[in-house]
Amino acid sequence: MSILPKKNELGFYEIRLESIGGLGANLAGKMLAEAGVLGLGLNGSNFSTYGSEKKGTPVKSFVRFCDPDVEIRDHSPIEQPHVIGVFHEALYKTVNVVSGLRPDGIVLVNSTRDFDDVRKDLKLESGTLALVDALGIAVEEKTRVNTAMLGALFRICDFLDPDAMRKVIRKTFEKRYPHLVEANLRTFDRGYNEVRFKSYEVPEGAVGKDFTRPKPLLGYITQPIGGVLTAQANSILKDMSGSRQGFLPSFDREKCIHCAACDNVCPDFCFVWEEGEDKRGRKQMFLKGIDYQYCKGCLKCVEACPTDALQELRETIGYADEHRVKQNFPLVTGGIL
Repeated sequence: MSILPKKNELGFYEIRLESIGGLGANLAGKMLAEAGVLGLGLNGSNFSTYGSEKKGTPVKSFVRFCDPDVEIRDHSPIEQPHVIGVFHEALYKTVNVVSGLRPDGIVLVNSTRDFDDVRKDLKLESGTLALVDALGIAVEEKTRVNTAMLGALFRICDFLDPDAMRKVIRKTFEKRYPHLVEANLRTFDRGYNEVRFKSYEVPEGAVGKDFTRPKPLLGYITQPIGGVLTAQANSILKDMSGSRQGFLPSFDREKCIHCAACDNVCPDFCFVWEEGEDKRGRKQMFLKGIDYQYCKGCLKCVEACPTDALQELRETIGYADEHRVKQNFPLVTGGIL
């Protein structure tokens, strides 16, 4: 008797992970498939797709499971998954993360927001929405988001054996990073126990999300000289939110002494200054704020600040846009500033 709760027409139970480079979705997919194959004797496969191996660029990881007597001869990307895991909410801006989701499918999102807010962003009409604060767990345990997401995925895929995953975690980390084994086990268990669910009624005759395969805007004829990566997390599109792994610096002007220690360590010239006069009438530059369009959340400025005017802040959707102070760069004419 099959232990898989659902199957498509080819006999597969399919999972798609939507992430950005740097959050460990590729490794998570490998570990998830390994736990199902070695732990339960299922047939399974895993592979990932990504463009440039750059922090912040979109990554997809695909996992297929089937009964031991079914051969996996389909190695194409998963277009109609039963489960989708979203590792970073910044993906909403440029990637249709729920493309092809079945009407009774399950979406897991790394988020601290309310169910209704996330559902509205995803345009989720039916099925089940699962939320877990994977980033918060990872920060507290000093690990990574992927292990917490794996814990939540095992709670969702209740046919999988959590003990099999714990063995895979121990095997994966004990040789190269033995000091991280127990922390990752705790992260996995917290993801498993702290994930929350809310189901929405599936209307009779409901159909799933249409799958759309994004077409490249630029080809070999239209590509400009030098080329441009048009994914999020690049300064050409002025959107670095994909490169931030959930944190950015907050600025308290009242505590700032305008010492420029932050500007000295910032690799991306994010700080905006304005000329003014001090109490004695002398000319001086004053820190006006941060241009978050160029900030990748490295937090070097927080470490350098001597007065706590800059603090580490967990990023929420819309914060960067609301608190951004725009740079006043001079116009470029004839290639000379």
